[in-house]
Amino acid sequence: MTIPDLAYIAAPMVKQSDAPFRLLTQRHGVTLAYTQMLDPHKLLGDQDYLEFHQRDLIFGRDACREIYGQVVVQLCGNNPEIIVQAGKKIQGLCSGIDLNLGCPQEHARDGHYGGYLLAKKDWPLVQTIVSAMSHLLQPPTSVKLRLCPTSSPRSSTVEFSALLEQAGASWITLHARHVSARRRRQGAADLDAVRILKTALGVPVVSNGNVRTWEDVQRNKDETQADGIMVGETLLGNPCIFENVIPDPVRVSLEYLEICKELPDIATHKTIETHVRHFIEFQCSRRPWYNKFRTALSACEGVHDIEHLLRTKVTRWRGKAARKDYDTCIDDLESTTD
Repeated sequence: MTIPDLAYIAAPMVKQSDAPFRLLTQRHGVTLAYTQMLDPHKLLGDQDYLEFHQRDLIFGRDACREIYGQVVVQLCGNNPEIIVQAGKKIQGLCSGIDLNLGCPQEHARDGHYGGYLLAKKDWPLVQTIVSAMSHLLQPPTSVKLRLCPTSSPRSSTVEFSALLEQAGASWITLHARHVSARRRRQGAADLDAVRILKTALGVPVVSNGNVRTWEDVQRNKDETQADGIMVGETLLGNPCIFENVIPDPVRVSLEYLEICKELPDIATHKTIETHVRHFIEFQCSRRPWYNKFRTALSACEGVHDIEHLLRTKVTRWRGKAARKDYDTCIDDLESTTD
């Protein structure tokens, strides 16, 4: 099995890891993008859900051929058979399948999956899941986890990860924070824990956490010696972070909308609206017109409405002349001062 390029990774994000956004990030430095966490039970029992995510992967794969983009599908759950059966539904459409061992949300706690499988009593079950995935699925198997909930989280996380390596995990991503349903990012990520894990394992280790700027990316890699850096929410505001660029927010929004038009019916309207809000908010949230923008954006009914809003009102609010030639190219993406 060939391990994909782990250098710069777009994290799995709920309802925000759609194919158009993955393609946008891969145009701007991301070497590997994850889907959002998918529910194996729905992949097997809900045909609409299955077809929606298969279409996302197919369209994303075909569109990404221009840049050789690779994607990892993330699955959750605690039943080896169900996870493997679901994995077989999408294994031909991805470069890897990841087991989520980090989701801190209440539904993960109630369903006993994600970050709530990190307790030592569940280690044998997780080993069985990873072993089944690595032996019965075609793409490489990976695991994304948080710190184990013990009195010695660093050493316990190393011990658990070593067992997962033995079970067949091809690489491991550590978001070095504890699981908390109330506060997903409680405190800074423990980069020393990532460094210790990297030293202990033979498979590649990816570091997730503490990145808001390109300098943070470099600092994280220097401190952890990780094989790759994964970024989540910061990438929503700046999809060009791995190019060390802060893009013009309108131009990058329009570039995303162009991809959505090329890949219709892949991202929902709500997903598209949320992405554009993040792009503008990242640099303009303190501008006096930002609340007007939020109101106008929520009134938009489709891609063309959002595009018109950006080209006219937002451009005018920013004090720039309205233009029709917002063709995006990398040279135009450099930040401007509002």
